[in-house]
Amino acid sequence: MKIAIVGAGIIGVTTAYELAHDGHEVTVLEQRSAAAEEASFANAGLLAPYLTTPCALAGKAGLLGGTSAGIRMAQGAGLNELAWLWRWRRSQTPLAALEGLARYSRQRTLDLAARHELDFESNTARLVLFRSAKDRAQLQPLLDWLRESGTPVQDISPDNARQLEPGLSPEAPLDSVALLPSAASGNCRLFAQMLRQGMQSAGVQFAFNTPVTSLSSEPTGLWLQGEPDMRRFDAVVLCAGAASPALLRPRGLKLPMASVFGYSVSAPLREATHAPLTSAIDAQQQITITRQGQRIRIAGGAEVGSPQAPHHHATLQKLYRAVNDWFPGGAQLSGSLQIWRGARPTLPDGAPALGNSGLPGIWLNTGHGAGGWALACGSARVLADLIGQRTPEVNLQGLEAQRF
Repeated sequence: MKIAIVGAGIIGVTTAYELAHDGHEVTVLEQRSAAAEEASFANAGLLAPYLTTPCALAGKAGLLGGTSAGIRMAQGAGLNELAWLWRWRRSQTPLAALEGLARYSRQRTLDLAARHELDFESNTARLVLFRSAKDRAQLQPLLDWLRESGTPVQDISPDNARQLEPGLSPEAPLDSVALLPSAASGNCRLFAQMLRQGMQSAGVQFAFNTPVTSLSSEPTGLWLQGEPDMRRFDAVVLCAGAASPALLRPRGLKLPMASVFGYSVSAPLREATHAPLTSAIDAQQQITITRQGQRIRIAGGAEVGSPQAPHHHATLQKLYRAVNDWFPGGAQLSGSLQIWRGARPTLPDGAPALGNSGLPGIWLNTGHGAGGWALACGSARVLADLIGQRTPEVNLQGLEAQRF
């Protein structure tokens, strides 16, 4: 089939790969000038387990001991964001389907990287660091659930953690540690760009600086900015993240999506022996610290508001404090820092919309929130299987595109 993909973030690029691999004629349309320039640009870099980020779980109070990670209201937040937060707090995340998709996706990511020799600054294993017994107790139900669902979780001592991560400060307030040996991390943007380069050489068409203004389902096609005539395709796959609702609304499909913004600071290594070897999560602060080649990326925070809202100084200070608490001297926190505030297009239940939209010829692979990188390769394969009328290898209950 002749298929158009709207969006060249990590979701769109991996979807293009799987569809082209199945023999389809694929064109990717992207409003920015390069792949992975928005939500995929400088995210935390974490691959499964998925359920370790502030906005990954909706309706999570029962699972996290009566607490919930906060999403703050930033400048420009209004009634739409309040309504979305109200719905988010009352939704339930389809845990089993999401974690199954994340495990499937992680393996597909590593297999794809090995097949095409993609060096995307990847690491394996992850430490979850608890500052106090109270912090551990709040997250324990989630760790227990991960174990029960088949995800390896090991309790290790602080001393053993420091053997695995010699850069961990001996002065850090470390009460206990959970090791996730099957977890991984890597540079999402680098992966997307390398995969795009390989596909372009193989004949997949990428059209950058090409905004899509509207969709059509009968016949299937889309209009591009500055072009009077519709471009026709056999199918259109919407991987447009935050732009998805505006494209679907005129067709009668309302996707309740909000951009939940997060922050990251990418800093050069200062002293390699003091830096993390893989990745760590500060459970209390919900901050991740990840080694990416010769840089350290510190990521955290969750807020709704305007894309133009100023950076929240207090959130950035938390990121700096976290890396100094756990890996002092590892990162060069002055000079050439990359500070990023990025949107994570999120649906109220924390799960993506994946599959047939209900509109003829229009398919959805969007709304992955903080888990876009963790879920990308698995979601792409699932979507390609659905278009090819094959049964996906993972359970999709709760991820259906038409559930809203």
